[in-house]
Amino acid sequence: MTLVAYRVPITEPLRIHIAAGWFSMGSDAGQSVEGPIHRVWLDSFAMAATQVTVEEYARFLDATGSMPPPYWGDPNFSHLQQPVVAVSWFDAAAYCAWLSAMTGSHYRLPTEAEWERAARGGAESRLFPWGDDPPISRLAYHSRWKTGPEPVGQSQRNAYGLFEMCENVHEWCSDWFGADYYAISPDRNPQGPAQGKRKASRGGSWRHHIKISRCSARSSIPPEFKYADYGFRVVCDGFAEHIASSRSRPGGQATLRSRHPLLPLRSFLTGEVGQAAQESGIALA
Repeated sequence: MTLVAYRVPITEPLRIHIAAGWFSMGSDAGQSVEGPIHRVWLDSFAMAATQVTVEEYARFLDATGSMPPPYWGDPNFSHLQQPVVAVSWFDAAAYCAWLSAMTGSHYRLPTEAEWERAARGGAESRLFPWGDDPPISRLAYHSRWKTGPEPVGQSQRNAYGLFEMCENVHEWCSDWFGADYYAISPDRNPQGPAQGKRKASRGGSWRHHIKISRCSARSSIPPEFKYADYGFRVVCDGFAEHIASSRSRPGGQATLRSRHPLLPLRSFLTGEVGQAAQESGIALA
C-alpha cells in the first residue's frame, strides 16, 4: 500500500517549542557511559508533549497497512491513550516518515542530546525533571505501573510542559549508541556515532524495579527489538511557534494546518528512514 491516497489533514501532536541554546549534557554521578559532562549547543526544535499513543499509532497502521506490533490488543497495552509499545526502532522511524508525509511538517525521532535537554527542562544540575528527590518520593509511586504503562498526560509536567519524561516507557532516539561517544562528540547538534549495532533510548520503564530514570541515564538495544516497555515520542524541525501553553488541557492535542505544501513521501525516506519504511512494509509512492 502506498501513502499517497492518505494525504489528508490529520490531528498533529501537541508540540512544545524548545529554544536554541547551550546546556550541560551528561553526569559524573551516574554510570560511566554518562560522562564526561560536556557543553552542547542545540538548534531549536519542537517535541511532542506526550509519548505516541495507541490511538495515534492505530491511524498509522490503518493508513499504511502495516502489521501491528506485539501485544496489540492485549488489555494491558490497548487503552487508546496508553503509549504504544513493542515497536522497533524501524517502526518508530517509519511512523515519523508517515506523519511527515501526511502533514508537510518534518517529524523524526529525537537525538539523545535533544531528549536530555528536553527532559531537564532548563534545570541542568538536577537529577530528575522535578529536582533531586528520589523517585519513591513521587505521589503514589508504589501503586503505579502494575501491569503496563499509564495513559499519557497524567504525570506532572516538567518545566518545559512535557509529560512522562523519564518514566512510563523507554523512548527510542535517532542515534546509534556509543558508550564513549561523549568524549568525542561535537559540541553542536551531536547526532551520535555514524554506525553501530544498538540504537540509543532514554527514559524509565514501567516494568523496571526503579521506574523513573535520571535525566542523564542512557540505554540501548538493537533496532529490530520489540519490547513491551519500549515506545517513542516525536520531534519536529522548523517549528518556531510555541503551540502549547502551560494552561493547555493535559493530554490535549492541537489541530494544526501545515505551514508549507505537502512534500512527497520520498523526500523524507532517505538513508535509515527509508530502510525503516521498507522494514515496516510500506510501499513508497
